[in-house]
Amino acid sequence: MDNIAGQKTGLAWATHISVLLLVLIWLIPTVGLLISSFRDRDQISASGWWEAPFAVELTARGRTSAEAVPEGGGFVITGNIFDDEEAASYFGASPGAVVAFGTRGAAPTEFEAGTVADLGDGESLSINPDGTYRWVTPEEPGSRGQRVYFAANSPPKFTLDNYRTVLAADNMDRAFINTLTVTIPATVIPILVAAFAAYALAWMEFPGRGLLIAAVVGLLVVPLQLALVPMLNFHNAIGVGQSFVGIWFAHTAFGMPLAVYLLRNYMIGLPRDIIECAKVDGATDFQVFTRIVLPLSFPALAAFAIFQFLWTWNDLLVAKVFLPSSDEAKVMTVKIADDLLGSRGGDWGILATAAFVSIAVPLVVFFTMQRFLVRGLLAGSVK
Repeated sequence: MDNIAGQKTGLAWATHISVLLLVLIWLIPTVGLLISSFRDRDQISASGWWEAPFAVELTARGRTSAEAVPEGGGFVITGNIFDDEEAASYFGASPGAVVAFGTRGAAPTEFEAGTVADLGDGESLSINPDGTYRWVTPEEPGSRGQRVYFAANSPPKFTLDNYRTVLAADNMDRAFINTLTVTIPATVIPILVAAFAAYALAWMEFPGRGLLIAAVVGLLVVPLQLALVPMLNFHNAIGVGQSFVGIWFAHTAFGMPLAVYLLRNYMIGLPRDIIECAKVDGATDFQVFTRIVLPLSFPALAAFAIFQFLWTWNDLLVAKVFLPSSDEAKVMTVKIADDLLGSRGGDWGILATAAFVSIAVPLVVFFTMQRFLVRGLLAGSVK
């Protein structure tokens, strides 16, 4: 009874759970980037994305007021530390509760909030959790208040400022157009060339075909980094240099081995009777290719188009090598890396936002053509 056809085995549940766990593992980094793209920069630096719904303790600094009131032979200055422009910049319109304070950058949380700190020479300072302070000094403070460092619990803060920064960057629209200018030809050209080569390697008999197939397979494992400098020197020698034509040739060369290998495996799995009947009826190889093989190979063509489009759209290394460094020729990845992240150091909010902005078009392409992906990848695996 345990082997009845159609009955699920006990391993089916284990398979489902394993797949679910793998999906969750892949989704966790993406969810983290999505949440971080809406968080404030200071909160990202202070806590992980999984702590986004909770208050974050931030260390800030500010300066008290200098408007003193004489009292008992000294001067008293009162106010709220969150009214200081510098201190307010850390919290925006939602100031948090002060936890501790200090007057030295080396010890910003030296005193607990609500206590009176003895600063020496008859001078004292106290800051309450709501930010109100009382500074007592025996001498008139002059035009500058007391420098104060403090730690405060800041409520969760989500903002669209990161997206405004990325989308409103200078020449970002130009970088988007440049990315399309690079990606579309760099996807179409290798498909056109590889389709002819794959048909020849699959259905045409000629000397050295086996060696060519072995060479294509061998090129799949060659790191593209080894070919960057020789190819750039070759481009400079023939006059294309650092240009859009040069990067089209580069992406075509780097994508050709996978394209030929994938399409050849698919085409060789097509029914032989169809090809032979067409040739018996007088069709030439070109007619067989364009009218029979090419339409039947659409799943494999779509599968490679997805890979090539994603690779060229998200590429940074090849674009840095084969495109000019001028702002008019920058693609989105170079624009983000040089102008946004380069000027802001480790700004994780900008990085996460830029990641989601840059993957918008690849996601549309992938979900539009993903039904052909598995069919194209599995083509030729069985007969």
